[in-house]
Amino acid sequence: MVAVKKDKINGDALGTGRRKSSVARVRIRPGSGKITVNRKPIEDYFVNDQHRRAITDTLEAAEQTGKVDVLVRVGGGGMTGQSGAVRMGVARALVSFSEELHDLLREGGYLTRDSRMKERKKPGLRGARRATQFSKR
Repeated sequence: MVAVKKDKINGDALGTGRRKSSVARVRIRPGSGKITVNRKPIEDYFVNDQHRRAITDTLEAAEQTGKVDVLVRVGGGGMTGQSGAVRMGVARALVSFSEELHDLLREGGYLTRDSRMKERKKPGLRGARRATQFSKR
């Protein structure tokens, strides 16, 4: 059973994606293929082609390019973390939009959460593992 999230007011398909410390809230609705990230076109927000490809590849794998409009609100972390969060959020929203896409997106690895996080700083150390320099005298 797949968790399907729909907006109660207008029926948009919803999905939440996370990576590192970034969180993306994604809405998908039938449309012309417009992708908006934080009220900006995707080209203005993700200037790096690699970050844009992470998002558009998900739509291409599901064969939804040009058929749906994607609205994204993302925050936290850097550009790579945000693009990874948006990628996962788009995949989850596509599953809410059409449940037949679940197996296709699962096989492509789009629904897998990248669990790598920054390790916390430990007491007595300069970072997570970095100790102070040893002094013999």
